[in-house]
Amino acid sequence: MARDLSQLELLTELQPVAEENVNRHISMAKEWHPHDYVPWDEGRNFAAMGGEDWELGQSKLDEVARAAMITNLLTEDNLPSYHREIAENFSMDGAWGTWVGRWTAEENRHGIVIRDYLVVTRGVDPVALEQARMEHMTNGFATPAELAPGVLHSVAYVTFQELATRVSHRNTGKVCNDPIADRMLQRIATDENLHMIFYRNLCEAALELSPDQTLNAINLIVQNFQMPGAGMPNFRRNGVLMAKHGIYDLRQHLDEVLWPVLRKWSIFERNDFSAHGENIREDLAKFLEKMEANVVKFEEQRDRLLAREAKLREQRAS
Repeated sequence: MARDLSQLELLTELQPVAEENVNRHISMAKEWHPHDYVPWDEGRNFAAMGGEDWELGQSKLDEVARAAMITNLLTEDNLPSYHREIAENFSMDGAWGTWVGRWTAEENRHGIVIRDYLVVTRGVDPVALEQARMEHMTNGFATPAELAPGVLHSVAYVTFQELATRVSHRNTGKVCNDPIADRMLQRIATDENLHMIFYRNLCEAALELSPDQTLNAINLIVQNFQMPGAGMPNFRRNGVLMAKHGIYDLRQHLDEVLWPVLRKWSIFERNDFSAHGENIREDLAKFLEKMEANVVKFEEQRDRLLAREAKLREQRAS
């Protein structure tokens, strides 16, 4: 079995790949400004400035869209925790430091524009939103110790997380029934996709450098994946609503996040794993097979639930 590389060795060997992909990202990323995506003419003062405080009837978003918007925004709000995690697992020198700063600045822009949109349009209760932000950011985010934090686990996790966030933002835009919100969230989703490509390319290079070690990190992340907002207030309730209405569910996680990345890395076609690596790959395959069965069960239960709710609505309307 090949020797696992140290964190310093990994960072040193992957430095040229990081530099190449930072340059690639900067050449492809389009400049945009949050204020261009907010309908400022819809804004008005709240009670503290002589206006009117928020009431539910002021929101044009339905319950599902509000839950998704809050979840997406609170996830972006916890950026200082993610910055700390990445800075600790990467390096602040050279291309690594350039990326950490650039990625942080771009992600912060997402939080700015979503909050401005929600406050100006009175899409959600701003007081409850601020209370949730304070709680979520105070709790922070940290990689669980069992996932052995390090550069490989970071690039594997953020590859899947950025793609998952892209899917969530894109689908949230669709349920808002507001072309302004849809345009804003499509813009954010485009950024998330570019971020995903950076991390995906780094992880792909790591697979070439240390196949077994990288596969082990990927397997641990896949089997223990949680969205970074998992600790926020009402995360479970909002997550259920989002899954129930197709914003982000198990099927999307498997078919639109896990499998596209695993195929890009040729995880099940590679022939450079040792016997130990083959055992890890077999474990991953079994997990994915079990997950497919769970997805089918989830979809069947959801379809029955939605059918019952539709029938109840029909009965009330008649």
